[in-house]
Amino acid sequence: MEVILKRKVDGLGDEGALLKVADGYARNYLIPMQLAIRATTQNRRMLEHEKRVLTHQNIKEKRDAQQLAHRISEVTCTIAKRSGESDRLFGSVTSMDIAEALSAQSIEMDRRHIELADSIKELGVFMVPIRLHADVVANLKVVVVREE
Repeated sequence: MEVILKRKVDGLGDEGALLKVADGYARNYLIPMQLAIRATTQNRRMLEHEKRVLTHQNIKEKRDAQQLAHRISEVTCTIAKRSGESDRLFGSVTSMDIAEALSAQSIEMDRRHIELADSIKELGVFMVPIRLHADVVANLKVVVVREE
């Protein structure tokens, strides 16, 4: 029996895949668990339509992300923190601090998009990657200075 997967199934395929599986497997497991639907001509047309819509939506999201990435790459965030004499911070600069500094410059960003490998714990200039889309990463220049 031919089926179209509605969700990713481990060991079988990804969402939208057209597969030929055993009749019993499709009838007793995939279809009742709503993991797949029968591959009728109507369902195939619906699948093609959904793929086209998702493709156009993905292109639009990527274009918007590239515009935001260009805007972010032109911005420099300055964050003032208390530090000791050896330029070590008493605290650290986290992704939340960077998101707040961006929002002060009228760029709203979810802190989960900021890919800070480890908290910044010293004064200096750092390039912080921000993932805006699966294919788009912006680099933000963050300057950490001593608080007066």
